[in-house]
Amino acid sequence: MKLPVIKHLTSFIEENDQDYVLETIETLEALTEVPSLKDEELDVIGELISNMYGAIEVDKMIKDGTPKKEALNNFMKRVLGSIDK
Repeated sequence: MKLPVIKHLTSFIEENDQDYVLETIETLEALTEVPSLKDEELDVIGELISNMYGAIEVDKMIKDGTPKKEALNNFMKRVLGSIDK
């Protein structure tokens, strides 16, 4: 996951709507079923999907009242904490 990508997607959600990102996730998930995709291509799609889910989670925290910067930092701490385990 990349914080600048999640931050950008969070801004996109604020300016538009979360539904755009959710529909994009569905589209990318459907693409993963293409049998001719290479592992590298699947990795890129997976990274995009995880960043989009991250942005949705950050957006939820913001809507629950957490300041944007704090929501981004808390999310990344949680991600890094789960990697360390």
